[in-house]
Amino acid sequence: MKSITSRDNPLYKELKQLATSSQARRKSGRTLLDGVHLCEAYWQHLGAPHMCIVAESSAGHHEVSSILALCEAESAKSTAAAEATEVQCICLPDALYHALSQVEHGVGIMFVVATPQAMTPEVLQESAVMLDNLQDPGNLGSILRSAAAAGIRHVFCSPGTAFAWSPKVMRAGMGAHFLLNIVENADLHHLISHAAIPVLATSSHTTQTIYQAQLNRPVAWLFGHEGQGVADDLMALATEAVTIPQRPEIESLNVAASAAICFFEQVRQSL
Repeated sequence: MKSITSRDNPLYKELKQLATSSQARRKSGRTLLDGVHLCEAYWQHLGAPHMCIVAESSAGHHEVSSILALCEAESAKSTAAAEATEVQCICLPDALYHALSQVEHGVGIMFVVATPQAMTPEVLQESAVMLDNLQDPGNLGSILRSAAAAGIRHVFCSPGTAFAWSPKVMRAGMGAHFLLNIVENADLHHLISHAAIPVLATSSHTTQTIYQAQLNRPVAWLFGHEGQGVADDLMALATEAVTIPQRPEIESLNVAASAAICFFEQVRQSL
């Protein structure tokens, strides 16, 4: 395992860019997975990372040492098999590691991974989630986690939606990313216009509730900006508008809470 001790090290500077700049993550097609849970989830679903970074004080932690052993075994295999991946393992002093990490009081391990390549279907036929200009990383991560738990695989994020592979979204998603096909900068107008399944937009300006809608079939859910909701032009393209009944004293539900209620009403009707 290579040790880096200087902030001026070129590789460390590159890691700092990935940790702090969304533009750097998008341009390089890579991101950081911070913490044991995300690293284990990535390995379970997608395999070996490009790089494993550990804090000096965490190198002997039992969960970290187990992951390091997997990385070393994968690197050993790479000398004998072309399809295996050599995993570069880096140890950082705690001060340098914490300058990269956004997790407080966590176990010091992170992966550098390639952002998975997404697939946009020609015609949408499976249940999906469409997100129109969703801004908050915590909301986005929570929606991804709920979608994966409900068995929804496709997520389409419009331009202006928070970057799905940012560290904050990754932490909120708790590993859901690795079970999903997440398309960035998706053309929601085209997807809705060519969908072979109903598109349901959530709105507070309709009387049809999600409990009255027919959800025991594939549907695409359309959720909008936290304050402004779904854009008018997209709302006009939707097959149906649905609402979640609630007490009038509360103006609206958080978008992540709304999404979870919708997804699991679909699950309930399908059981």
